[in-house]
Amino acid sequence: MPLPDDPVAIVTGAARGIGRACAEELARKGFRVALADLDSSDLDAAAEAVGEIGPGAIVLRGDVSDYEEVQALAASVVARWGRIDVLVNNAGISQPKSLLEISEAEFDRTIAVNLKGHFNWCKAVAPGMVAQQGGRIVNMSSISAGTGGAPSAVSKFAYVAAKAGVQGLTRGLAKELAPHVTVNAICPGSIETSLTRALINARREAIQDTIPLGRIGTPLDIAVVVAFLATVEPNFITGEIIDVDGGQWVN
Repeated sequence: MPLPDDPVAIVTGAARGIGRACAEELARKGFRVALADLDSSDLDAAAEAVGEIGPGAIVLRGDVSDYEEVQALAASVVARWGRIDVLVNNAGISQPKSLLEISEAEFDRTIAVNLKGHFNWCKAVAPGMVAQQGGRIVNMSSISAGTGGAPSAVSKFAYVAAKAGVQGLTRGLAKELAPHVTVNAICPGSIETSLTRALINARREAIQDTIPLGRIGTPLDIAVVVAFLATVEPNFITGEIIDVDGGQWVN
């Protein structure tokens, strides 16, 4: 799939952390980037930074779990820039309650954001990618989908269930959208962001002991892999679930 001279990417959950790092790295690669997230000042700041790095940035405010909102946001990108070449499905929420504590509404919300949100954005952008005979979709799963969550007192079963679903979605869509659209998923390990720092600091040495490369990951560690999958070179990679975890999964 040859990319145009001014390719367009959408990154969800782009206000901070991994999403912002992905948006910035794509901007460095020459992408115009639409940063999607809930309404916040962090989103505006991220878009301003991305706009200073690359050829253009716009803000998309909305809830990934609402398909009509997502469809309207995708249409606004096409109206502005004419096409969508790359989708990075990064938006997600955590849910630390156990099965005995969680409510049905809390479980539903976790699935709605972490799994249905991926579906909504894929459904919104895939027709255009198929029509233009080219596109890249990168979904964000987690090594927790395979491990059941980190060994701690905090339950993450709802999050784990959603992230496992993302892997199934990725493999199914890789078959359905071939040959012109690739669909892959990334599984981050322990990544330090402003949202995870307190939890990591409480167990930093114990976590690092589970990682053969001996350090906690950074958002940039994820972003460089996303940017690679978004470019022309990996045109024979689809349906893959790629761990980016410093070897944590194999350990």
